[in-house]
Amino acid sequence: MKTEVYSWRVSADLKMNLEREAQRRNTSISALLDQAARDLLNKGEVGNDDEEQRRLQEAASQCFGSWSGGDPRGSEKVRETVRQRLREKYGR
Repeated sequence: MKTEVYSWRVSADLKMNLEREAQRRNTSISALLDQAARDLLNKGEVGNDDEEQRRLQEAASQCFGSWSGGDPRGSEKVRETVRQRLREKYGR
């Protein structure tokens, strides 16, 4: 039994093609979309690759960081501090 609702906007062209395909298969658009989503998920193309997710998270974590220091106004001066460190590092 279906209890959840998901909706989105589609172009008129896509809607027309979905209606045509559903009519050709003698089914509803809802059933057509349900089957298409199941087929896609069963192929493993969406969100089923734990190893890929781990690799992406690991790569993204290299971009994360935090500032540490004893300056209580440090967060207010981030722009100034970053620019200063870049000047020191790259001589600009």
